[in-house]
Amino acid sequence: MKHKIVVENLVKKFGNREILKNVSFEVYEREVFVLMGGSGSGKSTTIKHIIGLLKPTSGKIVIDGINITQLSQNELIEFRKKMGYLFQENALFDSLKIWENVGFYYLENTKKDKKWIYNLAKEKLAMVGLKGVEELYPSQLSGGMRKRVSLARAIATNPEIILYDEPTSGLDPVMSAIIDKLILKLRDEIGVTSIVVTHDLESAFSIADRMAIIHKGKIYAIGTPEEIKKNEDPIVQQFISRKPDGPITKELFG
Repeated sequence: MKHKIVVENLVKKFGNREILKNVSFEVYEREVFVLMGGSGSGKSTTIKHIIGLLKPTSGKIVIDGINITQLSQNELIEFRKKMGYLFQENALFDSLKIWENVGFYYLENTKKDKKWIYNLAKEKLAMVGLKGVEELYPSQLSGGMRKRVSLARAIATNPEIILYDEPTSGLDPVMSAIIDKLILKLRDEIGVTSIVVTHDLESAFSIADRMAIIHKGKIYAIGTPEEIKKNEDPIVQQFISRKPDGPITKELFG
């Protein structure tokens, strides 16, 4: 299988605080790779490096053979066209209509005709199960619908890679399952490579081709869902079994 993304010895420090500690993993083409960990584990920081929102203290990120940590800002902006990013809080513009949110990249960065952008937005919204919402505003939609609008925007540029930051956060079980199904649909139908950051165990185990457990900026395990379930590391076992007692609890409460 072909590597799409290689993260190698990624270190990130904010002052004296080391947030990421030699994080390394590979993501294969058309794979759903889940990065799982608790709050403050470093998972969101990791994907912010992959999309170039943060620069590492050391280490590198290679995407399609290109070390993106060495790109200039303009080169990075151009390179990001192949990536979509689903923000944890959706990051929709309240003052823009839904179709304008979905087509925002084209409205801001191209001279495409507005009718073309509107029709593109309509097409992408249909892909995520939303029809007839083009002229509405984000405040008129439910949380689950806004999440799907964000996903429609993430796929508007036909990206090869989509990064999802807590895609099921704050959603009810049915809507979470719908988002999971959409992630798999994008992999199967258009060949998207996905990295999903989550602490939602049910979601993670239902969508992952492979997954990694990160804790306090360090990778503790990488493997298929079955391999992770069988992993005997105490940190891994406490996280996936949701036990109240174990090494994570001792770190928190002594």
